[in-house]
Amino acid sequence: MKILILCTGNSCRSQMAHGFLQSFNEKLYVRSGGTEPAARINQKAVEVMANLGIDISHHTPHLVDEYQAEEWDYVITVCDHANETCPAFFGRVKHRLHLGFDDPSHATGTPEFIHAEYIRVRDQIRETFLQFYNERIKDTV
Repeated sequence: MKILILCTGNSCRSQMAHGFLQSFNEKLYVRSGGTEPAARINQKAVEVMANLGIDISHHTPHLVDEYQAEEWDYVITVCDHANETCPAFFGRVKHRLHLGFDDPSHATGTPEFIHAEYIRVRDQIRETFLQFYNERIKDTV
């Protein structure tokens, strides 16, 4: 099963979703990419994932174009901008989904509030992707 997760910067939400899916089943072939990839992964995302025992510190942002030649069972966008600007994969995708989440890197306020936003979004991503995995993937791998 090949799953590609897309976001704009590929530094936060898509990386968390990537980490969760891989933690649900290490046999899955999961990649993530961005329409405008950041220079490096978001360290707050790394931190909140590590709090759950999931290490995404070795992940790096990639440009979605790197994956266009491959065939995918699922291409999933996790932000509205990526959903709107995602390049067409011209029949190389069996299923395309949009599962949108707020961008915690845009949170403003106290350090405590910002940290809480990362946790809130992380938990939404975990819940949504666990449901996706259980309903669409689990019995097929």
